[in-house]
Amino acid sequence: MLKGGRKAVFQPYLLIVQFTDQGYIINLRRHGESSLILTVLTKSHGKVTGYAKNALTRKNLGIYQLGNLIEISAYARVDDNMLSLKTELVSPAAVNFLSDNAKLQALSSLCALSNTCMPELQDLERFYYYVDSFFNLIDKDNWLVHYSFFEFYLLEYLGISLDLSECSATGTTENLAYVSPKTGKAVCAEAGEPYKDRLFKYPRYILECHYHPGPEELADLLSMTEFFLYKNFFAAHGLKFPESRANLAEIIRCNRTKF
Repeated sequence: MLKGGRKAVFQPYLLIVQFTDQGYIINLRRHGESSLILTVLTKSHGKVTGYAKNALTRKNLGIYQLGNLIEISAYARVDDNMLSLKTELVSPAAVNFLSDNAKLQALSSLCALSNTCMPELQDLERFYYYVDSFFNLIDKDNWLVHYSFFEFYLLEYLGISLDLSECSATGTTENLAYVSPKTGKAVCAEAGEPYKDRLFKYPRYILECHYHPGPEELADLLSMTEFFLYKNFFAAHGLKFPESRANLAEIIRCNRTKF
């Protein structure tokens, strides 16, 4: 307090947070008449959410689509609540999904899962490789396999790693055939045979990086990842499971032979 009852006023030095990165748009929320709250899954900074001013102009509409690869420049004063983003389109990847309902649901599912599960501004490290592979290989016949790799390693990223190294009942590392939904551990064929209708198939194609599994293997893997994502993350945190992921599961169940 100064003489005469006057208060000292300090003007703190305002630092600027600034970085550039590339990533895929995973969420869009309108803000006001022409701006967006934009969420991008980036290579080096993980999930980045920020304010994109005047994004919804006629000129920019093609940029702001789920799945598009963009470059962002992010900046904010330290006392701001949110980053501001300047963007530039790198690749209009969204167009690769529009003509196929299954691909569109897979895109929506990946975006919804990433937006809900990923923490803000944390390096995704090698997990980003599986995101990038899905987008880059969406035109391949086995595109859904690359999506399944994303979900399997999402479990690992979230700390829901499955113990697939040995049979939980016998300790053997041979002839592993199932995964227990109760424990998340591997079960060998002999021990699992009496309970096989209640177990998931062992995800051999994932562990061996084999990109052309049979349709039953693929469908079972996605049933398993859905189960553990719901049980160990969404239900555990009181979150609603994404409708787009449920829609994708229904498409797969109805078209198993197609994939």
